[in-house]
Amino acid sequence: MSIITARSVTKKYLIAEKNPGIKNTFKHFFSRRMSEIMAVDQIDFDINQGEMVGFIGSNGAGKTTTLKMLCGLIYPTNGSIQVAGYTPVLRQKQFLRQITLVMGQKQQLIWDLPPLESIKVNAAIYGLTDREATKRIDELASMLELNTELSRPVRKLSLGERMKAELLVALLHRPSILFLDEPTLGLDINSQIRVRKFLAEYNNKYEATILLTSHYMGDITSLCKRVLLIHNGTLFHDGTLNDLTDKLSPSRYVQIELRESYPKSNFEVFGTVVVHDGCLVKVLIPKAEFSETLSLILTTYPVKDLEVSEPPIEQLIGNILKQGSL
Repeated sequence: MSIITARSVTKKYLIAEKNPGIKNTFKHFFSRRMSEIMAVDQIDFDINQGEMVGFIGSNGAGKTTTLKMLCGLIYPTNGSIQVAGYTPVLRQKQFLRQITLVMGQKQQLIWDLPPLESIKVNAAIYGLTDREATKRIDELASMLELNTELSRPVRKLSLGERMKAELLVALLHRPSILFLDEPTLGLDINSQIRVRKFLAEYNNKYEATILLTSHYMGDITSLCKRVLLIHNGTLFHDGTLNDLTDKLSPSRYVQIELRESYPKSNFEVFGTVVVHDGCLVKVLIPKAEFSETLSLILTTYPVKDLEVSEPPIEQLIGNILKQGSL
């Protein structure tokens, strides 16, 4: 059952243009020249309850604008949005109790106070009793591996600790829909892994719906089976990550370690030779010919070791965003 529905959603901005200089500043004050920017262009998608969906694209593609429309922070120029049966822009209380928005580049914790103080303020805002608030804080702190960090001033916390505390305060009211914008931004690899583990656990425990944007493909590949790929405000792909990989990559890499060295020309008949270094050969083989070609290699050459891999998803998506089409 769809819990988030977007139909022909469009967002346009009018931007005032001004040339540099005092003269142009005065001219701009009395007569402004405006231009139109299309941030989001007629996108359609549905997200079911309990789904974890990756929302990917380059900077300025329209990801954050879309998240803000889904939360009701800005209104769409055209189209309609329904989240949990509510129209987000109306910002009804029952709607706000069901959602949360976490932005990796912004914070809601008070810089000079311990996170626990901000958390208790949020508990009061959402009408939680002291007993219920304490229970939820303990539960989320355990899931996020937070202990004494909640009692130290926010400015004394590392970036990873602060991000986990941000997640705790954002999820205290136990929302069923999470909009996460770069939640692992700037975190080291261990902190990223802990945040991913927490999100997977929260999704499994509370059947929460999660829409996640990230420039770290590790976040997407480890958490999301389905992805939305947006570019210049237009939705390019809505489907599984595997389907996207198949669309973008018609070939596979085969890395072969041989018992003796052979000329590079011997392997060019199989595909594109990417690496040829003594006994190590790496070939890009079309998927349509993959089984037959691999069998031929194994029967023709003394193979010591063999590894098959897909081209990195970051590279594939980067290429498609440069081309501007699938």
